[in-house]
Parts: sequence; structure tokens; C-alpha cells
Amino acid sequence: MDDFAVVSSRNTVPAKKFTVQTAVMPKPLLSFTDAIALIVGIVVGAGIFRSPSLVAANADSMTTVMSAWFLGGAVSLIGALCYAELATAFPNAGGDYHFLTRAYGRNLSFLFAWARATVIQTGTIALPAFIFGDYLSQMFPIGEYSSAIYAALAVVLLTSINIVGLKLGTGTQKLLTMLEILGILLIIAAGSFFAPETSPEIAQITNNSSTSFGLMMVFILLTYGGWNEAAYISAELKNGRRLMARALIIGIVIITALYLLVNLAYLNALGLGGVAQSEAVASDTMRQAFGESGAWIIGLLVAISALTSANATIFTGARTNYALGRDFPTFSFLGRWNERAAAPVNAFIVQGAIALALVALGALTRKGFETTVEYTAPVFWFFFLLTGISLFVLRRREPDVPRPFRVPLYPLIPILFCLSSAYLLYSSLAYTGFGALVGVAVLAAGAILLLFLPKTQNSNNQTEEN
Repeated sequence: MDDFAVVSSRNTVPAKKFTVQTAVMPKPLLSFTDAIALIVGIVVGAGIFRSPSLVAANADSMTTVMSAWFLGGAVSLIGALCYAELATAFPNAGGDYHFLTRAYGRNLSFLFAWARATVIQTGTIALPAFIFGDYLSQMFPIGEYSSAIYAALAVVLLTSINIVGLKLGTGTQKLLTMLEILGILLIIAAGSFFAPETSPEIAQITNNSSTSFGLMMVFILLTYGGWNEAAYISAELKNGRRLMARALIIGIVIITALYLLVNLAYLNALGLGGVAQSEAVASDTMRQAFGESGAWIIGLLVAISALTSANATIFTGARTNYALGRDFPTFSFLGRWNERAAAPVNAFIVQGAIALALVALGALTRKGFETTVEYTAPVFWFFFLLTGISLFVLRRREPDVPRPFRVPLYPLIPILFCLSSAYLLYSSLAYTGFGALVGVAVLAAGAILLLFLPKTQNSNNQTEEN
């Protein structure tokens, strides 16, 4: 949930004042297939190995589970159509940050940058860290808080690696993404063809007799989350104005198909009750099909996948903090680049500390993954809603800007996107717990802080008329 990092003071421009401050600009080097691979690779992360259990625990039937996952794909497709218009009309490496700046000005942009630095990015680091901990705890339990301990160790290790200037190369990342997809295909095959059939009675056993549909969709749509990151590559895609919409649509169709198949495999192997009660649903599915050896293989694969997701988010997230420091002098200590490490060391340290605090919060509530979702979701959906509204604002404010792709059935599709985002914002507040309050409080702290930023700093960042 992240390349706002590329939006530093060197290439960020006010919403309506198009003054290029540097000759260094992103070049359109990405192919159509590269874009699809990036979209699928960003979205299909470790969440699909944990969220299905939480979805099943809030469902009253297997049909409800599958319908909810299908609906998640449909909502994502609706959102993608809206993002496609924004990305093709205003291609920029800043993605959401650029759209929000043009539509609302720099004060809102500050809040978005603050949210990514303190809630969205750090939450997205803690989520795969807890998944890593959950699966490693299945193989090497070390006590009551083993999942949180493993999650904390992952955050410290990966942050340290990035601080000393080391990072996984693109080749390694591609290899690990391929292993992740291979693991999903293996689970689909295992649950669909090799696991013994679950009896109908066991299949319907669950702890809940009613459906918490809003909470189900919070978990599902965060698992689908990430397709909007395609907006960050809009300036780097060959023929991006023509192909971005197609890449988003094809990518989401592929993702939806994978998610439906893997959930069907989980349910076939474990039943609704088994999925709901599982702490490591992929391992339990493989154990049902191939015994302990299968569970170990997939558990290790999921753990590696979670580390891969966490490392990528740590790397880009620190650039978010670095950009915040470059754009807002109050946070200049975050905008210092260490030449020897070739990295924003201060930004890494602050990000790692916040992520560790989230791990501690998860350990305190004894629901690490769920608490982190609660912390992240309200802020995530708040800015998603604002991005959807920005489409209406920019159509009215900048009607003469060429729009190679226009949302079909306008304004119905954007209205549906805004309504779904508003519903998920409501659900993430109404059906979640303490974590959501903490996330909202952190965002509110950013709003209060904005009031005390130096006036000269704010004036430098105000939007201006053409």
C-alpha cells in the first residue's frame, strides 16, 4: 500500500503551476506486460495467506465468502476505471499525491504524506511482518508472543539491511514474486484436487451465526489493495495514456481469478470452520493434502513471501519519509541522504520505530494482524474516497485537459467508487476496535501539526492559478 517516495521537492509541482524545476524526469521505459506484472506483483502479496481466515470467521456460509471475494474484485475494477482516467489525464510519478494536490492543494497533500509516513506505509510493513510471524510460529514456536517476536525481528533485520545500503536486487524480487505465484498455484492444486473432501457438516461449522459483511469487506479490499500503485508508473509506461486503463483492467481480472481459486481451494480442503479457525490457512491446506512436509514447504514459502513484501515496503516507505522531509522543512531531518549508505538513514530509523510500535500494539491486543488492519484501514479508505471525489473536481476545474480514457457511464461509476469507499471507511470504524482509533488519532495529530507549520513553509506550497 508505494512510490510516493519518488515525489520529492525536485520534481513535485504545485497543483496548477506547471514549472519544471529539473531536467531529470521519469522516462517511459515500461512495457505493457511490465505494467501488468507490476500490478499483479504489488497486489498479490502475503495477505492472501492470512485474510481468508478472518473473512471466513465473519461469514455464515461458504457462498457468502466466495460472493464477498468476487465483490471485492468488482469494487477494485470500478476503482481502477476511475484511477485510469486520472492516471492517463495527469500522468505523474506522484500518483495519488499528484491528483490530491491538483484537486485540493498542498495542505491536504501534507496530510496524505503524513498518513503514508505514519499509518499507511508503516501499517503495510507490519502486516506482512505479522504474517511472517504467524507462519514461522507454526514451524518454530517460541512462546506465547512468538508471532510478535518474529514480526519485530523481521522489521529490525530488514530495516538494518536497508540502512547499511543493501537491498534485494530486482532479479531477486522477481524470483521471489514468481515463487509466491507458484505457491498460490500449488495451494489451488492441493486444495482442489488432493485434499480429502470435507463433509458438508464440518464445512459449515463456524463461530458466528451471522455475517459481519462490512468487516469482511475491510479485510478483502485491503488484500486487493495496491492496484492503485499503478498510478505511480503512469509517467513511465510506454504509450501510458493509451494502455494504462487496459493494464489495470487485465491486472485486476487476473488477481480476482487467483483470489477466487485460492479461496475455493481453502474452503474445499478445510471447510468454512477450518478456514475460520486457522492461524496459517495455507499451511493447513497443504497439510490436509500432503501432510507435514507439504505444510513446511508452503509455510516457508509464505514466510519468504511476507519478507519480500515487507522489504519492498520498507524500501519505498523510507523514501516517503524522505520526500516529506524535502517538501516540508519542519521535517528536514527526514530529508537527509546518507551518501555512504546511499539511503535516507533517518527516514529508515523513524519508519522502523513506528512499525515496531505497531508490532507492540498488535502483541498487546493479542491480535497482531487484525489490529494492524484496524489501524491502517480507516486512513486508507479516507484518502481513497478523496481520490475518487478528485475525479469530479478535476473534470470541473480542468475540463480542457486531454483525457485519453474517460470513465464509462460517468458519473455512475465514480459515484459507485465513492460510495464503496465511504462504506468501507464507515465499516473500518464501526466494526473494528482499538487499532482504528489509534490510526485516526495519528492522522488527527497530523492535522493539528499542520496548524503550527511555519507560514512561510505553507505559502511555498500553496496551489496557484494558471
